[in-house]
Amino acid sequence: MNNKNIVLRYSLALFTLAVFCPMLAFAQVPPRFYWKSLAGANAVPVIYQNISGNSNPMDPAHVVSPEAEIDAEVMVAGYAKMLPLFDRTATIAALVPMGRLSSSVSAAGEYVSENARGYGDPMLEIGINLIGPKAIMNIPDVIRYEPKFSLDLIADVAFPVGEYESDQALNLGQNRWYGRVGAPVVWQIGSWVPGRRTTLELLPSVWFFDDNSDYLGETLSTDPMVQIEGHLTRDLTGNFWASLDSTWVTEGASTVAGEEGEAIDNLGAGFTLGYQIDDNLAFTFGYMSTVNDSEPGDLQLDGFRASLTYGWHKIIEGQKRLSSE
Repeated sequence: MNNKNIVLRYSLALFTLAVFCPMLAFAQVPPRFYWKSLAGANAVPVIYQNISGNSNPMDPAHVVSPEAEIDAEVMVAGYAKMLPLFDRTATIAALVPMGRLSSSVSAAGEYVSENARGYGDPMLEIGINLIGPKAIMNIPDVIRYEPKFSLDLIADVAFPVGEYESDQALNLGQNRWYGRVGAPVVWQIGSWVPGRRTTLELLPSVWFFDDNSDYLGETLSTDPMVQIEGHLTRDLTGNFWASLDSTWVTEGASTVAGEEGEAIDNLGAGFTLGYQIDDNLAFTFGYMSTVNDSEPGDLQLDGFRASLTYGWHKIIEGQKRLSSE
């Protein structure tokens, strides 16, 4: 492969690594999402998640139902784009979740079940890089890109338009506004050579929740919730990488009809595998589970996630067509 094709393939592979993930299963953003690429790059992911536990995985507030067994099958379609803003890289990403939820609760020797299906609350994320390389405006800059120490500022907001039934606790939509403010960090460890890239990535954030004034005929309110995500990622080959993942959530006590529940304090651990299928197509597979969940009132969640992401840039696609002629 000549040098021009190597440059072209590496440029495409870098921005298709960015996959947007639904805010489910500990509301975790996937590893390597906050790597930067050529301004104007686009990515469209399709994500499948299978999650179970004692809390609605569509609700990042993690309201625990100790006796419940909840299962979720969720598909998510999304879109992400990188843009230059004042010489910094800005990112905008959106997602729409859809799927099915089912739950069963044992009470007095009987089982009570609920089901929900349809669309969840769409979510929008806007972010900008504050510390790190300037916006990448051409292919040579992509090749020279190294994150070293990179710091972003992000804001997420969910729009309360998903499917919601006020007479049941289990819903895809949450009937209230919610979102978070965070500061993603990417810290490069060692050299930045494809096949040997290593990063430590952190995302401290605070979630905020509006009140749901029609939760089983009562008002549900939730205190702000602190969340810290961590990823240690490593290239295994030029196209294949792995990550050890963790998430800690704390606070966020929920109150229903004036009766305050307990704050959550849970740790999750898991892994992610990523593979670049070709210049435009990337695949990831991951698993996450709570680990300090032995008590009945503890948050208990575990689930698998698989995503297929298509990425493109008009400049690079044009060069590909020219090189094939």
